[in-house]
Amino acid sequence: MTAHNTMMTSTENNGPPAPAPWAALERLGTRHALPGLDGEVVWRRFGAGPPLLLLHGGHGSWLHWVRNIEALSQHRTLWLPDMPGFGESSNLSGPPHGPNRLERLVEALLAGLDTLIGPGATFDLAAFSFGALVAAELAQRRPVRSMALLGAGGHGGPRRMTEKLLDWRFGPLASRSAALRQNLGSFMLHAPEAVDALAVAVYQAQCQATRFRSKSISMTGGLQSRLAHYDGRLLLVWGEHDVTAVPQDLAPAIAAIRSGWAWRLLPDGGHWVQYECHESVNQLLGDWLGANA
Repeated sequence: MTAHNTMMTSTENNGPPAPAPWAALERLGTRHALPGLDGEVVWRRFGAGPPLLLLHGGHGSWLHWVRNIEALSQHRTLWLPDMPGFGESSNLSGPPHGPNRLERLVEALLAGLDTLIGPGATFDLAAFSFGALVAAELAQRRPVRSMALLGAGGHGGPRRMTEKLLDWRFGPLASRSAALRQNLGSFMLHAPEAVDALAVAVYQAQCQATRFRSKSISMTGGLQSRLAHYDGRLLLVWGEHDVTAVPQDLAPAIAAIRSGWAWRLLPDGGHWVQYECHESVNQLLGDWLGANA
């Protein structure tokens, strides 16, 4: 395990690196780089208490939970990986579009969990977007007590996007930054005021660091069939304005798979609901997971 390391970001004029806006938060935890067959998988730990695994979404990293970590770590030990091919972790080995790459990604996470919390140890899990599909696969292989899925991807249902995502990978830096900012507002967040400086910094850093292509996996579906094998507690949370789903129809349909599963729509939220509606989500997760504290 490596010592703590603060992430850095460069200024737009290519000047010297400046501390990232989340550096103060990162100093509250510890960074663990675990060696594996595919190179390093980087994890972060915060807080103390029963273990809670937080999984990010596509084009993401541990920073998808930047507005939730302090609240949730008051009563939980949080474990947040950068999944292979995301953030600071190494690429996943094997064919980049291989049909089994989701399973290989889950195997890398399970190896890390065995090291960090012990083989066969039970834990709770919250996951966002593509991470929900990862969580559903993971829960078939380890004892997960409770799951909360936020803006879940992999449902195979209709999406309701009205704006096409812009290609931000080419052109001058200023135009690439503008494209990323527009994508953030049209895809991830609902209210214009939610597209603040922190959201922009996190989104740009994550997109630029992503090498794993998750979209084709999410679009294939499979969430419901995987969840059908899960018999623990489940909470589904969507922002009412999430463009990646029609949550008013999808949430009750998935919750009906098993008695006792619950769902909530947050009226002011878009896809990145735990950022835009962080106070409501932190309260929801605290209440939902409190039974296992």
